Parts: sequence; C-alpha cells; structure tokens
Amino acid sequence: GKSGSGKSDLALRFIEEKGAKLVADDQVLLTKRNDLLYGCSPNNICGKLEVRGIGICEFDYLKESKIDLCVELASSRDDIERMPVDEFINFLGISITKIKIYPFDCSTICKIIVKTSSIIS
Repeated sequence: GKSGSGKSDLALRFIEEKGAKLVADDQVLLTKRNDLLYGCSPNNICGKLEVRGIGICEFDYLKESKIDLCVELASSRDDIERMPVDEFINFLGISITKIKIYPFDCSTICKIIVKTSSIIS
C-alpha cells in the first residue's frame, strides 16, 4: 500500500494484540532460498516502526521471516470482493497467495490469520 494506507497501523495492531514480532517497516528486502521467499529489514531500520502521530518507535524484531502471503491494502471497503477468486503474485520467481483487504476493519488481523492458516496447513 501507499503512504498512509494502513501498513504500519496494521503491523502495530499485530504486535500489540497478537504478540507478533516486527520484521520490517517501510522497506522489505526479499531473498529466495530453497524455492522459498524470505523478507528482512535493511540494517539501519531494524526494529523501527513509524507510528503515525507518535513517531518512530522501537520494537523487538525478527531478523527475517518466511513470506507466505501478500496482503494488498484497499483504500475503501467498496474495493473488496465478497467472494474473491484465488489470486497469486510472483516475487523472485516464487508464486505466493495474494489477498486484498481493507486495513482498518476490526476483523482485518483475524482475516489475515485465517488466510495464512489455510495456506500453511
């Protein structure tokens, strides 16, 4: 999503509500290993998350994480299909599932968890 689309807000909710660990904010460096996709943060911003209205905050973070899902943030609920067809996106020759959701719904975190669980299991 573009600036102000809710990326950092969503990350903050995952951290505070679900005990998630930050991997990267603002920029994600992608690597491919054993036909799997991984993401990490540039060294100069590891553990840092921009919280709009507060500033740059520091959090515990993971050095890297496997990427199983791409979440596109919609600017409006009207942009979301009720029954979307499966969609995929390719990064570094690796195809991963992609979903489009509105980031500011109370259920957004749960939707991402449900979709991720269906991919991994």
